[in-house]
Amino acid sequence: MNSQKSILLAILSTICGVGLLFYTFSAPNQHQPFRDPKTPPEMTIRADKFTPEVLLSAPRRSSAVPNSNGKLALYTVSTYSFQSQTKTSEIRLLNIENGQSTLVTNEEKTSEPNWLDDDILWLKEVDKSVTHLVVGDINGKTYTAGIVLAPISNVKLKTLKKGKVAIAVTGKAAPDGSLYNPEAAPKKRSTGLVYDSLMVRHWDKYVSPERNSIWYGVLQMSKPHIAESKGRYILSTLVNVLKDTHLESPIPPFGGTSHFDISNNGIVFVAKDPTLNPATNTKANFYYLPISDFTHAPSSEPQKVEVEGLDGACSFPVFSSNSRSAAFLQMKKNGYESDKNRVVLIPDVLKLSAATEVLKSNDGEGLWDRSPQGIMFSNDCRSLYLQAEEEGKGLLFKVEIPATPLDMNKLPEKVTHTGSISDIYPLADGSPDLLVSSSTLVDNSLYSIVNPSEPSKNQQLSSNSRGGVSFGLSKEQVSDIWFKGSGDYNVHAWVMKPSNFTEGEKYPLAYLIHGGPQGAWQDQWSTRWNPAIFAEQGYVVITPNPTGSTGYGQAFCDAIQNSWGGLPYEDLVNGFEYIKENLPYVDTSRAVALGASYGGYMMNWIQGHDLGRKFKALVCHDGVFSMANQMSSDEQYFPNHDLGGPFWTAKENWDRWDPARYTENWSTPQLVIHNELDYRLPISEGLAAFNVLQERGVESRFLTFPDENHWVLKEENSLMWHTVVLNWINHYAGLPPYKEAAHEGFEVQSTPLTGGAKRFSM
Repeated sequence: MNSQKSILLAILSTICGVGLLFYTFSAPNQHQPFRDPKTPPEMTIRADKFTPEVLLSAPRRSSAVPNSNGKLALYTVSTYSFQSQTKTSEIRLLNIENGQSTLVTNEEKTSEPNWLDDDILWLKEVDKSVTHLVVGDINGKTYTAGIVLAPISNVKLKTLKKGKVAIAVTGKAAPDGSLYNPEAAPKKRSTGLVYDSLMVRHWDKYVSPERNSIWYGVLQMSKPHIAESKGRYILSTLVNVLKDTHLESPIPPFGGTSHFDISNNGIVFVAKDPTLNPATNTKANFYYLPISDFTHAPSSEPQKVEVEGLDGACSFPVFSSNSRSAAFLQMKKNGYESDKNRVVLIPDVLKLSAATEVLKSNDGEGLWDRSPQGIMFSNDCRSLYLQAEEEGKGLLFKVEIPATPLDMNKLPEKVTHTGSISDIYPLADGSPDLLVSSSTLVDNSLYSIVNPSEPSKNQQLSSNSRGGVSFGLSKEQVSDIWFKGSGDYNVHAWVMKPSNFTEGEKYPLAYLIHGGPQGAWQDQWSTRWNPAIFAEQGYVVITPNPTGSTGYGQAFCDAIQNSWGGLPYEDLVNGFEYIKENLPYVDTSRAVALGASYGGYMMNWIQGHDLGRKFKALVCHDGVFSMANQMSSDEQYFPNHDLGGPFWTAKENWDRWDPARYTENWSTPQLVIHNELDYRLPISEGLAAFNVLQERGVESRFLTFPDENHWVLKEENSLMWHTVVLNWINHYAGLPPYKEAAHEGFEVQSTPLTGGAKRFSM
């Protein structure tokens, strides 16, 4: 009877949470300006319980982009409604001085707002993938400045002089160098695809002859019409930066604005080395293209910059605010995507041969044992701002640029100390302050004004969820632990308790293993693997960062090479024992473990080893079952590096860490999730694991999404993912189901068995 009451209360709690969610996160009315959470009323109602519905329908804000005087900031908000099954997108304007937010537009298929002097430029997709460049003012008047007959994105602007602005965008180029629109392309009579070299597939698509490219042009102010107080901007013809170069930028599959930059005298970009196979090499190069006239084709070829000793991946090319200098990040080793990023400074773009790696050391390891993921010049061009992971946080650092770059031996200093940064911008022209966008484990979007010279004066400007209150979460739920690893080092882990945590009670453990493997759990929001979702089901969630994790020094990250199931597994065993012996509020007898990608590999590895018997249930999302099958993955440099070489030269290592070798030990109930469009780890990996579990009579379930890749991104699919996952682990941990079987919203596809292999049932 008590269990029935608990289940009923859980259902009512979820229903109430969704009901409150509608009022808490409903899209602002166009005629009633939305006020930021700092200035109610819209987000004053708290969600009764943080559920997947709350997570997935909460407003998702972009980074905030300030205008030239630092008084206003642009951002976008997207919101999904499970009631109407529709997504709304808005471009909004934040008043930095009073926190008030007003709607600019909520037209469908609008995106990427940018400041265009005192006006706003954004993209609007119309029929047949045609793109309109729309200009509007803060009073709501709009016009179309140009029409591009293809999809474009990643807008960057640079004022050349009053009324004349250079623009750079990215879009696909056909083999002849023209802008490519897939909807306007001739329809092929056959669907067959022929390949003579790698790659065949990348991430979730088959590789085609069309390539990413950067395009530039000018937005020129016309003379005003009689009835207008000022003229209108008109877009010139776009020029393909990379035509006839055999280069591709941004680098697929994830490259965007961080792969190029624009100044008043040219464009810098990064591209993979065209002489090397992209499937087996990570080497990329930095290029500078001088441009004297943004309305015409360039008069010279892109100029390549090579720095001695740096032969790896390349990213984040940026100009200084005065356009004289540039900087970028580059790794040392070709074929290693998680090598440490080194900072390269070009004091004068007219003297590219002077490009210098800064913060160097005599031993080649570098003075700073962090790997920056982003870089920006200060407004006065005297300092560099670096974004880097450090011990489970994504922080901002500052380092001064000496007169002689080779003399840069002072380590970067922390400017922020909490959360994880997603973007930074100068607050205003000439201002030393920064507008920083970030998140935490309990807050999905924060805007702050940061003073790099006096970090103690950092000011929180806006919190999308009022510090987590709108989600029913608080920072008091979050703590961290350190435990002894398998060697002479300590391992860090985040701990998240339920919001209704009561001293003296015990809660089942949810042990979450991150992917990568060179990655880390951070004090950062996620809409895919959010620890708070599991905590609010009644778990103490612990997210360890074992050997191979990033942000704890490059040696710690590198140590996973040739040790996939070795050091990290031993770290996780030690962590489990530490939790059992030192955290009395955690019930390890009701523990469950979950992981995706490398974390999914670790679920299969754990399943075949002693630690697997310590868990009531496992969840493997898009994990490795057979190491040999990684030869069917898209980026072959990854297993080749981590396993010491290709399969035929390092077969012993590939075999040593193969989970399939230990299937005779598999006995813990396991949920297997694998998606059809996952070309990083093909679906055969998940099917093989499920086949083994079924044939061995182990309680198991298989979940797949034919339209998803390595991740589950569509809201309705994600809700089903969460429902299946939570019901699975709650069943074995002795917690009420997230949703009763009658309300799960899906049906089991397979024919029920009358005997033989065990089936999962509620």
